[in-house]
Amino acid sequence: QVQLVESGGGLVQAGGSLRLSCAASGSFFSINAMGWYRQAPGKQRELVATITNVGTTDYADSVKGRFTISRDNAKNTGDLQMNNLNPEDTAVYYCTASIRNSGRASWRVYWGQGTQVTVSS
Repeated sequence: QVQLVESGGGLVQAGGSLRLSCAASGSFFSINAMGWYRQAPGKQRELVATITNVGTTDYADSVKGRFTISRDNAKNTGDLQMNNLNPEDTAVYYCTASIRNSGRASWRVYWGQGTQVTVSS
């Protein structure tokens, strides 16, 4: 069974940094795109950043220049480095990955359980 496990959330002051990590475990064939979403209280879940299997990245306008997404294909992990955080970044952050279990299987999107990021002013 494939699982995505996030780590690295916590409480930080405005202007600080956090690094989130996501590790894929279980039995699977390959990982395509990975990404991070976030959901603040009372708001819809929004896309933060994505990275393809060859390293092409994309970011929400609100985090460009502050967040950096990366991955290690050999380790099946992905990271989100968050710098210059502000209170508006407070949310639960979710890792996602498009994974297929065999060479003939369809791609399926998996989600992590979420990790809380709280930025105090």
